[in-house]
Amino acid sequence: MKAVVLDGHALNPGDLSWEGIESLCELTVYERTPKELIIERIKDAELIITNKVKITKEILELAPHIKYIGILATGFNIVDLEAANKLNITVTNIPSYSTEAVAQHVFSLLLEITNQVSSHNRAVKEGQWTNNDDFCFWNTPLIELSNKTIGIIGFGSIGQKVSEIANAFSMNVLTYNRTVKREYEHDRLKFVSLDELCERSDVISIHVPLSDQTKGLINEQLINKMKKGVIIINTARGPIINEHDLYQALKSDHVYSAGLDVVSEEPIKANNPLLNAKNTFITPHIAWAPNETRLRLLEIATKNIKAFLEGKPINVVN
Repeated sequence: MKAVVLDGHALNPGDLSWEGIESLCELTVYERTPKELIIERIKDAELIITNKVKITKEILELAPHIKYIGILATGFNIVDLEAANKLNITVTNIPSYSTEAVAQHVFSLLLEITNQVSSHNRAVKEGQWTNNDDFCFWNTPLIELSNKTIGIIGFGSIGQKVSEIANAFSMNVLTYNRTVKREYEHDRLKFVSLDELCERSDVISIHVPLSDQTKGLINEQLINKMKKGVIIINTARGPIINEHDLYQALKSDHVYSAGLDVVSEEPIKANNPLLNAKNTFITPHIAWAPNETRLRLLEIATKNIKAFLEGKPINVVN
């Protein structure tokens, strides 16, 4: 079978191998595929493998050989699932591959906000410590996490891992989830309403998928229910936050700081207001990107394709 990877560079810029998938089918890998070349590149393929290239109804109707779409991510909003169903195309994703890495990144952002390591490292190397009259100094407020409350919006595998790490820092955890899972509750973890989470949390971390229900969830109305001085962390999807509203909340100091690995349009646009927001830390969608994490993703993707070719598809989302 002919297979095409439409945007292989993000997953594998050269430090991994495609040999697992190559052993299963005739594979062509494109580092990137602009919209105008999608049809040309998939017209003879039976398997499409994509990370962020959108596969619409119109594209599928012009590619009659497609039998399978493998998404190189957990989220599957890039594929028109209704159209895929009508055309009897199997669509799979990669669940739970990045749990540890994303949870780690949440705390990388949070600790950067609370301890300002990069800022103080830069200050030392600029000579500020050398020329200081005291044995120590700090240029920004430093914040202790112990006994602070973190609100986790979404309690899937990543939210659960974030709660474990938070407890290790002696933080209290409040979580809002569509399904209340009382079996996870203990003296430092409680399920609450979204309003109560906002009212009580010192830190809020977002771990829900992007959907019609969650797009713009973090907006002026909800931010106004949050504690003054709250810290917001987003490693989920950018459009979950109304960026203009967050900018205004940072400007007014209602939100103390934001740590973001995702934004509404990626790559980030030069006119994104958050680029000029104070006390905001933005990384370029890298929470999923450690070598070990990407290798795990590629291994699962290979297993997905193998299972499909054997007639026993796994991780099907449609």
